[in-house]
Amino acid sequence: MRIALRWLLTIFMVGSGTTHFLSTATYVAMVPPGLPSPVALVYVSGVAEVLGGLGLIFARTRRIAAWGLIALFVAVFPANVNMAVNQLPLGARSLSPLVLYARLPLQVLLVVWAFWYTRTTARSDQRIAGD
Repeated sequence: MRIALRWLLTIFMVGSGTTHFLSTATYVAMVPPGLPSPVALVYVSGVAEVLGGLGLIFARTRRIAAWGLIALFVAVFPANVNMAVNQLPLGARSLSPLVLYARLPLQVLLVVWAFWYTRTTARSDQRIAGD
C-alpha cells in the first residue's frame, strides 16, 4: 500500500506540476495580490512539484523530496486560501464555495501524505530505486 501511494503521489505531483506550464494563467489567477512576479512563482512552483514528485521515486532522494513537497504545500497554501476567500474560478470553471473551502484541508492531507516518506525504512535505504 505504501509503495502504491508513493507512486500515486509521484504521478499526481508530476502531473500537477506540468499543468503549471500548460495552464499558467489559471495558476497566476490564484497568486495572492501583492506577491511579486506571479508568473515566475507559478513556474517555480511547477518545477518544484515535478522535481518533488520525481524525487519520491529514488530512495536516495525520497526524504529530501518529501520535505521539499511539504515546504511547497505550506508555501502555496495562501494561494488556496486566496482562491476560497475570493471565490476565484479554476481556469474557466467556477467552483462552489464549498468546493473551494474543501480544498484547504486537502493541503493538510498532502502534507501528511508527503510526511510519510520523510521516514526511511531499512529496506528502502538499501536500494537505489526504493521499494
